[in-house]
Amino acid sequence: MANVSLADVRDAINVSDVDVPDAKLQKMIKRAEVTLELELGKDIDADNCTDAEKEFITLLAAVYVVCYLTGGSAVGLSFSVGDQNVSVLDKAPPLSVLQQELERILSSLKQPVVRSA
Repeated sequence: MANVSLADVRDAINVSDVDVPDAKLQKMIKRAEVTLELELGKDIDADNCTDAEKEFITLLAAVYVVCYLTGGSAVGLSFSVGDQNVSVLDKAPPLSVLQQELERILSSLKQPVVRSA
């Protein structure tokens, strides 16, 4: 099982702990975890999840960081980027790339599971 760390999220968009405090980032990870729970209709634990769930939570929390740093907003899986602190995100991947990856991962996580009796 996998664990979503603060470093994973920061690494996804190349920001430091100076840019986003630990307490703020932990809240973003929790929001991403809850969003995934709602999308999948099952309990998820960011400290003990599958690799795919970890990747989704990490990327969604990273998107939340982008929104936080730029003054944008995020509701569920809809995002709006503002224009504040853009220089901090010079090395971050474009938001559209992160959003496409989130959608791809979520689609695979929602695939029906066929089980034998």
